[in-house]
Amino acid sequence: MENAQWNKPVYETNGLNLWYGTSHALKNINLTIHEKEVTAIIGPSGCGKSTYLKTLNRMVELAGNVSISGNVTFQGDNILDRSMPVEMLRSKVGMVFQKPNPFPKSIYENVAFGPKIHGIKNRAILEQVVENSLKKAALWDEVKDRLHENAYGLSGGQQQRLCIARALAVEPEVILMDEPTSALDPVSTNKVEELIKEIKNDVTIVIVTHNMQQAARISDRTAFFLNGEVIEYDRTSTIFNEPADQLTHDYINGRFG
Repeated sequence: MENAQWNKPVYETNGLNLWYGTSHALKNINLTIHEKEVTAIIGPSGCGKSTYLKTLNRMVELAGNVSISGNVTFQGDNILDRSMPVEMLRSKVGMVFQKPNPFPKSIYENVAFGPKIHGIKNRAILEQVVENSLKKAALWDEVKDRLHENAYGLSGGQQQRLCIARALAVEPEVILMDEPTSALDPVSTNKVEELIKEIKNDVTIVIVTHNMQQAARISDRTAFFLNGEVIEYDRTSTIFNEPADQLTHDYINGRFG
């Protein structure tokens, strides 16, 4: 699973601090996310995992009363610079949430939505994009005969894979996943994990997970967050087998969290 060399950086975070009002949620974060890898972010509840993830596509700003210092660059451009159009960033950086959130539309329209917004009007092209995206999300065979049925008729696991297909349809460079399997049963979780391992050949994935076994199974690198700080960041095999920090060792072995 792990690449022999370090892939080139996609995101570089330097000296990132973030406050919600007076609450210091992220403290001096320095972290590099590498291309076409799965990076897992682990740590106990309230440690800043999701806040960091939402900083990567600037969704954190929607919370209001947020102040940020430091730099987060995406392919060399500082995304915190006000001149960076947030729409352009989010067209390249997809997001999959904890709870599946399909649109109240047909399966087909869920996947075609993004490409249509990006100007694709040709029906034959749209049909091909929908088929390809659903195949990449390992969902095509299950839904190809019901594309025009409401997405809400799908099971929870199928809805989450549909949301991944919807994210893939606009050909993003990164997909951010915020505990994408926490609402799913073990069989659906396994399907999503297999899917993540497949699509990382085409797209960079950053996944927040409370499930350490999941991080160990699917990620190339793991960052351990605690109280808004990165305690340790390394190859996943190193983090789980030979952590450098005692806090990492204690967390992974269930001493706290």
